[in-house]
Amino acid sequence: MINGIINIYKEQGFTSHDVVAKLRGILHFKHIGHTGTLDPMATGVLPVCIGSATKLCDMETAKTKIYEAVALFGIATDTEDVTGKVIKTLPVNCDEKDLVKVFEKFTGDIMQTPPMYSAIKLDGKKLYELARAGRTAEVAKRPVTIYSIELLDFEKDDEGHLKEARIRVTCGKGTYIRSLCRDLGEALGTCGCMKELERKKTGRFELETAVKLSDVAKAAEEGEPEKYILPIDEYFAEYPKCYTKPEFDKLVKNGNPLRAEEITTEVESCTYRAYDSESNFCGIYVFDERYKRFKPEKMFLSM
Repeated sequence: MINGIINIYKEQGFTSHDVVAKLRGILHFKHIGHTGTLDPMATGVLPVCIGSATKLCDMETAKTKIYEAVALFGIATDTEDVTGKVIKTLPVNCDEKDLVKVFEKFTGDIMQTPPMYSAIKLDGKKLYELARAGRTAEVAKRPVTIYSIELLDFEKDDEGHLKEARIRVTCGKGTYIRSLCRDLGEALGTCGCMKELERKKTGRFELETAVKLSDVAKAAEEGEPEKYILPIDEYFAEYPKCYTKPEFDKLVKNGNPLRAEEITTEVESCTYRAYDSESNFCGIYVFDERYKRFKPEKMFLSM
């Protein structure tokens, strides 16, 4: 059975759901989930979990992310990116130095208003469904964390005013880069929207090692569907391994607590990757000082 994570390079035009659907067809396996939505116009890193690795989806979604985006100033749209309908245009009377000054305002723990065209639910309906139906709603601000914003490049108009800027954003879970581009424009006394977006990194997964759906399809045709799949235990490579003694294999396979004398490894750490005596990965165990036992934190038995 296939269990693990593929670092997919999401191409423009695909939704994250499209990627999952195509992988189900390629791998002939239904139990697949992605780790964080990317808009259809966006590209970049999209880790996809397969089989028992879907238990990692929430963990990976919470990881720090790095994006490169192009903010376009003087134009606002209903979707907050250039794919939407223009709802406002304003003159731009600032330069790149002014932009760098306002970065500080949006760095750290901030409150951000998500876009109306988003998958956030309100009264059981996704906001984008309400927006497409022509309805409006008051979207509540949400706490997000932006660790840093860097100016990589910029373009000015004929009058020397800022036209667009390429920025690198390092942020936490739930941050909308579209909304950041909107807010940067407003902070500069104009308006703004997002022109481009690429996710460079999420957690341990980087753009340089991402593969396209076509790469995975070719590997599957060649009988090597696991070629691009990171095994679940390697995801936790920072933790040492421990193995149960043969007579205690049933305990670890059932997710029972383990005593130190039931494993073959000398205890040197609080968290371990737990395997049975035949080297089958079972889950992550954490030492409980109170009971002097290793207790399961997350089990990953093969599907």
